[in-house]
Amino acid sequence: MALIGPAVLCVFGLAFLWAWMIERRRDYLLLLAAAPALFAIAVAIQVFFWPASVPANALLSGLFYTVAVQIAAEAVLRRSGKRLGRVWHACAFIAVMGGLWYFAYAAPNLLARVYLQNFGYGLVLLVASLHITPLMRGRPVDRVLFWVLFAFALHFFPRTILTIGLEAPGDLRVFQDSLFWQALHLSLAVLGAALATALLAATLSDVIDDLRRERDSDGLTGLLNRRAFEQRAGAMLSVAGEAPCVLLVCDLDHFKRVNDSHGHAAGDEVLSAFGRLLRRVSREKDLVARIGGEEFAILLPGATQAAGLMLAERVRAGLSGLVFTFAPGGGAVTASFGIAERRSGDALSELVSRADRRLYQAKARGRDRAVADDCAEIPQPGPAQAAAVSTLPIRAPR
Repeated sequence: MALIGPAVLCVFGLAFLWAWMIERRRDYLLLLAAAPALFAIAVAIQVFFWPASVPANALLSGLFYTVAVQIAAEAVLRRSGKRLGRVWHACAFIAVMGGLWYFAYAAPNLLARVYLQNFGYGLVLLVASLHITPLMRGRPVDRVLFWVLFAFALHFFPRTILTIGLEAPGDLRVFQDSLFWQALHLSLAVLGAALATALLAATLSDVIDDLRRERDSDGLTGLLNRRAFEQRAGAMLSVAGEAPCVLLVCDLDHFKRVNDSHGHAAGDEVLSAFGRLLRRVSREKDLVARIGGEEFAILLPGATQAAGLMLAERVRAGLSGLVFTFAPGGGAVTASFGIAERRSGDALSELVSRADRRLYQAKARGRDRAVADDCAEIPQPGPAQAAAVSTLPIRAPR
């Protein structure tokens, strides 16, 4: 009975190891593969009673149990980009192992060891679950993972109290046939398998999301590509109803000259820097994309033409301050903008068509300017105007 749980968890451990061999950048998978193996070793030490000395057996099995729990907790946190830290883990390890040593050698007490380990491990996992509470605002699979981990951590407390109470069997052989021992390994098998399944599902979801991001992202700028922009913008417009919305289409001026004069590496530098600039000045809910070689688009839901003109000027001001390796003096690259505000019943194609026409007008009027639907124009600013615009708040990069 005691070996069923470790065997089941080791199967999951092999699955995590296989997943890590495919996705080695996800180091938490290797930790998840190690935790069941360490747990299985701890159970084997107790079941086969090696070493035969009771204190040594308790301390050695406790060592593997403790490390397995801490590794599992750390793995779950690393998947979410969080960590408990070495100091926290060191303090938890010393507290549990120090207590085990005391109740195994200094003042032998099996009941105290049982409560120390179960409450200690439950506390470690509970702290880990509380650190990932932000997952409750995420995907369904993340919410499931949180609740499974929370239940797994919490079960250590009532299970221990209800199955062992205030008195433990004096003989270890009797102890291994007790209700506590059987309930312990049954619960660890069931809840451990549930937690492992939730982690596998979450990992699979992570991989799928990464593939979607790679599919939808422009490799050079990190912005949306044309396909993803058209798909998301179309969906956004379909649910927006009659809410205001404005589209900016921008094109880097004379970009071919940069490639011809300085090489494609310089062109890539410009595109990458311009992509970072667009991410800085846009809002979280805006759609920002590279839709062509040097052509970009920004869809601003809930915004008007005036907001579009202001954003275009922020971008132009930011672009004028960029310094490139091929042009140490700065100001080597400019951009032109076409701005279209959505009219009642406009589809995305109509919005893009009007913004493109305004972009062509901006280029025809000398470039480095923004032209809106009503032909309102922000021309190339003078020094004072540029300085004023450059002081407008720009959001931190995301």
